[in-house]
Amino acid sequence: MQNTIVPAAGASGAPSTLFIDGDWRAAGSGETFASIDPATGEHVGDVSAADAADVTAAVRSARAAFDERRWTRLPYPRRAEIMFDIADRIDAAAEELAVAEVRENGMPLAGALRTIQNGAQAFRYYGGWVGKIRGETGEVAPGEAYHAFTVKEPVGVAALIVPWNGPFMLACHKLAPALAAGCAIVLKPAEDTSLNTAALVRIAVEAGVPRGVVNMVTGLGTVTGQALADHPDVDKISFTGSTATGRTLVRAAAGNFKRLSLELGGKSPVIVMDDADLELAVPGVLTGIMSNSGQACIAGSRLYAQRGIYDRLVDAVSEAASKLVVGNGMAEGTQMGPVISRRQLDRVLGYIDSGVAEGARVTTGGSRVGDTGFFVEPTVLADVPAGAKVVREEIFGPVLSAMPFDDLDWAIAQANDSPYGLGGSVYTRSLATAHTVARAVRAGTFWINTGRPQDFTMPFGGYKESGWGREGGLQGVEAYLETKSVIARLY
Repeated sequence: MQNTIVPAAGASGAPSTLFIDGDWRAAGSGETFASIDPATGEHVGDVSAADAADVTAAVRSARAAFDERRWTRLPYPRRAEIMFDIADRIDAAAEELAVAEVRENGMPLAGALRTIQNGAQAFRYYGGWVGKIRGETGEVAPGEAYHAFTVKEPVGVAALIVPWNGPFMLACHKLAPALAAGCAIVLKPAEDTSLNTAALVRIAVEAGVPRGVVNMVTGLGTVTGQALADHPDVDKISFTGSTATGRTLVRAAAGNFKRLSLELGGKSPVIVMDDADLELAVPGVLTGIMSNSGQACIAGSRLYAQRGIYDRLVDAVSEAASKLVVGNGMAEGTQMGPVISRRQLDRVLGYIDSGVAEGARVTTGGSRVGDTGFFVEPTVLADVPAGAKVVREEIFGPVLSAMPFDDLDWAIAQANDSPYGLGGSVYTRSLATAHTVARAVRAGTFWINTGRPQDFTMPFGGYKESGWGREGGLQGVEAYLETKSVIARLY
């Protein structure tokens, strides 16, 4: 596969990172922005900055493709075959795609490779749903001669807005179910990680997705994303990102009552009981917060440990965190890469400073690593006041806030005392306690005696301000479907 990292330039010399109606093109304005390697601060490539006119062209292309049924009129075995071919092509280019992911996102290469392979698996899973989506029969007016049934139909033009913390994989997690449902798509990657998503679009087209069914616009969220949100011919938005942007999308959707799937922020609690197995709890707590440099909406950033195990757990987690190898994702042995940008670096360090100012004790980390790239030490804050800013707000960095407790009801109350409700976990040897806590904590996903394994076959989403709707599993396809009731008089 060619040009995975930097797409070809058009005649003007501007990068052609917009894909509209089957053609790669530059933004109409010619404006661009840079993609930066967060490990080095070096320039990776230039990205076209789409404006409202470019978005309108992409939406028009998707609408024409949907109305003409260019995708859904293909026999379902052919659509499934194309999706399986996309998966095969991703696997064939996995190593190259993983390198590109590291250069834009910064994650360690081994982790990047896993996310690319996961994206391929998503296309196989959702490709398997093609041809299996069906409605139900029902009974109306008993005693009368009617036949009643439901039909599942694609919602229409879907705008898929992808975050930067797992860009290729999360683009796959949105694009695959949208295609399985029969939608036409406008894909918008995050501005920090746009180039590798272009490779996914190229793969989809090479596998046989018809012209106009998949389009891509790159650009700033405040311009390109806003134009998608406001566009009256977009029927559905699937967004993963901040709660603040989610609120903006809710307001924008009011124009034509767009359907929304919102996977937003999180501040996931981890409750560790005195009887917990430390051999499970320590690596589970560590992985839950330090994976992807803490840049995960489901990161277990709030640790509530029962008094009898608190000191041992904090010491063990701190020691393990201090031994993590932080560095360039391309370097052998790297376990944790940089945060995504200088802006995020300053944000994370600011939160650490605020935690200390409010009385927290730094047991490991707390500082920037080096002066090149955007690296933050794996950080554990102990004895954090329950109302501290680092406990209340999403940091999106490798920072764990630890608090002791005596009473489980208090810990559950603190776990739920948050505007977020995306994930949560408990460590205990007691089956009764495990299931009591799992039922009591208000979160869309809950883990027992494990870090944060996920699978796209399971529904994923949040309670409260962590979002609307679910991605993953059959619900992930249903998010892109409408249900039509048909009632026929037989005589």
